[in-house]
Amino acid sequence: MLTRLLRTHLRPYSRPLLLVSLFQLAQTLAALYLPTLNADIIDNGVVKGDTGYIIEVGAVMLAVTLVQIACSIGAVYFGARTAMALGRDVRSAVFHRVQDFSAREVGHFGTPSLITRTTNDVQQVQMLALMTFNLVASAPIMAVGGILMALNQDVPLSSLLLVAVPLLGIAVGVVVSRMRPAFRSMQTRIDAINRVLREQISGIRVIRAFVRDTHERERFTAANTDLLAVSLRVGRLTALMSPVVMFVFNASSVAVLWFGAGRIDSGSMQVGALTAFLSYLMQILMSVMMATFMFMMVPRAEVCAERIQEVLQTSSSVVLAENPVTLTAPRGELELRGVGFRYPGAERPVLHGIDLVARPGETTAIIGSTGSGKTTLLNLVPRLVDATEGRVLIDGVDVRQLDADSLPAAVGLVPQRAYLFSGTIASNLRYGKPDATDEELWHALEIAQARDFVERLPEGLDAPVAQGGTNVSGGQRQRLAIARMLVNRPPIYLFDDSFSALDYATDAALRTALAGETAQSTVVIVAQRISTIRHADRIVVLDDGRVVGTGSHQELMVSCEVYREIVLSQLSEQEAA
Repeated sequence: MLTRLLRTHLRPYSRPLLLVSLFQLAQTLAALYLPTLNADIIDNGVVKGDTGYIIEVGAVMLAVTLVQIACSIGAVYFGARTAMALGRDVRSAVFHRVQDFSAREVGHFGTPSLITRTTNDVQQVQMLALMTFNLVASAPIMAVGGILMALNQDVPLSSLLLVAVPLLGIAVGVVVSRMRPAFRSMQTRIDAINRVLREQISGIRVIRAFVRDTHERERFTAANTDLLAVSLRVGRLTALMSPVVMFVFNASSVAVLWFGAGRIDSGSMQVGALTAFLSYLMQILMSVMMATFMFMMVPRAEVCAERIQEVLQTSSSVVLAENPVTLTAPRGELELRGVGFRYPGAERPVLHGIDLVARPGETTAIIGSTGSGKTTLLNLVPRLVDATEGRVLIDGVDVRQLDADSLPAAVGLVPQRAYLFSGTIASNLRYGKPDATDEELWHALEIAQARDFVERLPEGLDAPVAQGGTNVSGGQRQRLAIARMLVNRPPIYLFDDSFSALDYATDAALRTALAGETAQSTVVIVAQRISTIRHADRIVVLDDGRVVGTGSHQELMVSCEVYREIVLSQLSEQEAA
């Protein structure tokens, strides 16, 4: 998964990667050449007392060092830019994939996990790429070149490499092999931390209302302790790496000095060659250590890449048509024919056999007990989810055949939970129509019964709105969400229990103003209040995912027992009549 992810997203950066490779090659060759020059100075300059030779070769060493520094800077520059670009592209790919998801896929992964995959997981892959470009790319060149240069200095002494290099590789490999399951467990624990934290921040009012502060602290402590335990396990394995590497380094150095001293004493080797050989040994082992250090990062990056690829390879259940239809002037006639919906793996469908017609100039209301499928039915129209049975038609065209612009232009939805974006009131109202004038905004606010409280704000339309609209009340948030849809003026209005936070007087005033504004439009209202829907042209009663009654208020009071029970739970017999 990791290789596939990197290959896919690094393909556009072949030229910078080529430059990184060339710079790394040049700086590694320079680093390999320096010990040979140093040995030459010792053997032919220091031992013979030739100061001129020392200065001459020293100048060459200085020039080689400057070349090494310049190439190292170039490799780091292009490597860092490419790694950062990789992170940007992968984050963008995950974001755009999630944007295409329907509510089904978002629910499958969960919001906390999607956030972790977009941020932390991408960062781990990005860091691996950065380390590879800046350090590990030179490791194979350093290892092979170091071995060749060491052989050039003394072949018999090079036999020590047959022991030191495999010993270091095996020791580090054993440690790294134990890290992979620990890293997978760590990412799962980070998901859990995000989930608990998100729930606690979002549900802070409920927590305090039920005095569950202690319980929630214990939940967070448990999740945090789990992450701590896994992190400590990884930390111990990481800490074990350093003494293992240092032991092999120092043991190898002692062995080289021990056997090298004997060869110098016998005249088979010069002092400078021993110094150079020791430098090459350190370079070889350093390259092996850098490679194993990367392998230490690889298990976590592999786990993160798998989680990223899970998102990228998940196709949305809401797919655009191959030959989409464009509605140039939508009338707004909505029809559901034999519509059903079932979640994957569910024993029973949420909706089954729904037939419904909503025409322009009419108000159609949908009512039913909790869990009867009202919100799911409404979500089928703007394709937040797609029907698994039957067809949803707008002006006789299946919504699955409409292009990406026609459907949002034809349907406006005010969801059950009104949501506002951080910014200003004006920026939220213009969300669906960026070129809307101030007059259009004020008109929409007036219809939504929100003009009074906006005018009382010192900044008016430029008043700041916090993320989620948390700095306004629930009723104000609902009215602003309704005004936002009114600015867009779609031919089909869908209200998903959008009046529940309003008092009866505001509810009545809003519906009266709305009736004049939407006289030529199709209006579908999901509500629990009988007072909100009793004057609708058509009321559809849902029970357990099926339509059990259709008609006016008076007709349903006589013909539909489910509707009658709902009405009498809110009104007396006299009020209902």
